[in-house]
Amino acid sequence: MTVYMEPRESVRYWFGDDDRRILEVLSGRYIGANPPVPFALRAFAKSGVLQNREGLYDMNMSGKLPYAKNGDFAYVFGLVWSDDERSIDGIMEPFGPVRLYVNEEQVYRSNAVDEMKPDARVVIPLLFRKGWNAVLIEARKTEAGFGCRFGAEEAKVRILQVLAPFAGRAGSAGWVYAGPVKASVFGSEGMFPDYSLPEELSGLTWQPRTSWTTKEAVLPNFERLFGRPAQPAAALGWTGLSVPAEEETVVLEGNAFGPTTIWLNGQPVVDLEESGSFRTAVPVSPGIRQLLVRSVSGPSGWGFELGAFAGAEPLSFELPVAVHGSGGAWLYAGPLDSADKHDPSSVCTTAALFPAVDLEGRSAGSAYWSLDAPETRVRPYYENAMLSNKWTTGTATNYGRWDYPLGVTMYGLLRTARELNRQDVSDYAIGHIRSCTDMYDYSLWDREEYGFPSVNHQLVLIRMLDNCGSFGSAMLEAYLQTKEKSYLRIADVIADFMLHKLERREDGAFYRLCVGEYAADTMWADDLYMSAPFLTRYAAATGKREALDEAARQFLLFKRYLFMESEGVMSHVFDFKYSKATRVPWGRGNGWSLFSLSELLEKLPDDHKDREALLAMFRDMCAGVAALQGESGLWHQVLNQSEAYEEASCTAMFVYAFARGVRFGWLDSKDTYAAAALKAWRGLTGGAIDRQGNVHGVCSGSRYSFSPDYYMYDLRTVVNDNHGIGIMMLAGVEISRLKSFIDRPEHPSVPEMALQRQDS
Repeated sequence: MTVYMEPRESVRYWFGDDDRRILEVLSGRYIGANPPVPFALRAFAKSGVLQNREGLYDMNMSGKLPYAKNGDFAYVFGLVWSDDERSIDGIMEPFGPVRLYVNEEQVYRSNAVDEMKPDARVVIPLLFRKGWNAVLIEARKTEAGFGCRFGAEEAKVRILQVLAPFAGRAGSAGWVYAGPVKASVFGSEGMFPDYSLPEELSGLTWQPRTSWTTKEAVLPNFERLFGRPAQPAAALGWTGLSVPAEEETVVLEGNAFGPTTIWLNGQPVVDLEESGSFRTAVPVSPGIRQLLVRSVSGPSGWGFELGAFAGAEPLSFELPVAVHGSGGAWLYAGPLDSADKHDPSSVCTTAALFPAVDLEGRSAGSAYWSLDAPETRVRPYYENAMLSNKWTTGTATNYGRWDYPLGVTMYGLLRTARELNRQDVSDYAIGHIRSCTDMYDYSLWDREEYGFPSVNHQLVLIRMLDNCGSFGSAMLEAYLQTKEKSYLRIADVIADFMLHKLERREDGAFYRLCVGEYAADTMWADDLYMSAPFLTRYAAATGKREALDEAARQFLLFKRYLFMESEGVMSHVFDFKYSKATRVPWGRGNGWSLFSLSELLEKLPDDHKDREALLAMFRDMCAGVAALQGESGLWHQVLNQSEAYEEASCTAMFVYAFARGVRFGWLDSKDTYAAAALKAWRGLTGGAIDRQGNVHGVCSGSRYSFSPDYYMYDLRTVVNDNHGIGIMMLAGVEISRLKSFIDRPEHPSVPEMALQRQDS
């Protein structure tokens, strides 16, 4: 028996059979440990270092420093924050001689092969310490090239966000670069720039620039930011006005270069039909008031000047939202079509894009908020829990992340909220989901504008089922409560990917093509979970029966490849490179399969052509899994290896499936499976969930192997791993419902189950 805690530390020791209390503890701990921290808004210069489609930062200094000569040096410098010690694999693609330093330690130096091979690609293990980590790259120009591409492997999963160094850029996002210089300045002699000081003390001039030239600074604000339009164009300015407690009236005065409207807290207070000056007294209430200016270009310029006064005292403007790295008080958006109407209620938000025009008045995609600095934009960033190579997230909040383990977590919270009648838990889960969906349009634009998205990485860069199915399923679960139409619009994109774009075998089975990767040409039991629950909910939400049919079809196809008839369980992976299954029945892989099959059977019509075959599959798997249950109630990490450790997430999934099989009448031996589910729940609450609601014994995210040793000894457990928290709540919900089902007066007596419960 695997021991994760002393019995006294367990949730069962203190709460016994009070499943509602256990659900409260589980959900409460998760919400408390993952506060709803929003995306970080930061100043970002588009003229700086951008990322490519793979997420690597493109540090081609030949483009940035075209006047450099062979032998010259350049430097690229940035800061990486880590909430805890974090390991990731870095990718380096050098164009010439390159050195990489992390926290003043050289971790890579290119060799002749790296420098001369056009497609050279080097994997570099990176270890970031807790707090700030300084990353410095030195590049030297040769005839072969100048600079490199650098970033994180699996960049959309193990996100590498970089902030600007130096005191004057604090809070801004992105790398800075300097050069060319004739000799090596940093690194080789142990000298490194001090990122906490003003950048001029480093001895180099760093780009991108942060201030206007004298000639630029005297231009009207919109003209300085966006240029001088040949046709009338509009732009927006948004700020917050700080009104003192005792004031009831403020005076707004200024001038504009063209037709201008000003709104204060959504109400129009100035409306100029042409350029000119204005002065108006406006009744106000104390606090920070939202102020929006819309101004159209005129014959003599484009922009406005505005002051606010209480009596003779000037009032201050401040940013309407927190933007790190901004020294100003205004956000700006343009150029926009002068014929468009702009309602403050839909404009004053950081989730919206604006239809843009170019300086000739032609449609030019979308615009977002800018700051009053050269080519400097506001850019939202996901900077909460960043995954390491072991899928751990440390102590940072997971809020706002779109990924598959958190899809299970949100589903668990939504079901728990309904079971406990807790609106606050539901609101939290829906808030997490909406933080992603509200930014969907922006994140698509961000990817096109900057090369790689700063939020919603996996949703925007859908390449495999992991990226979309699980969280998409949770989103549709939320749709059942909210009827939020934007959820369906995103679900349509996911469904189109699954049904029409995802790689398939000749027989139609989903699989992973993954060209050039270790997992090329494989089929994973996990992908039944990554697809079927979403397709099932999508069919229910839209009435599109083909999605439900596809989910049913995939189960029967996967069974052909992965089901181990002699043992009644699923192999984790079928590897088409070897034309065989691994024949390793990984616990969670089987858990995903059985869990998802129960979700499908719940929605599948009684007359569906595949229902009987799927019921047989469910019963066969339940029988195979039940036969392998350990004495403690838990199942092993590799189901048929008694020496493997006992794993909590697969156990919770089997609890979920067995309990549903009994409740919905899919299983003939109800007593046997109800007893197995209750025994497993006792094992989880007595040995894997502590009284603070921490979840132990959950295997970290998996690759695959033909050897059971990989799963048993390389894949270790992580406390509060997101692969196990949501499913633990879902198991608790199903156990609560199973007990209610057993206790119904019309239900036949189940002495064995009653005895089991009495013993607990």
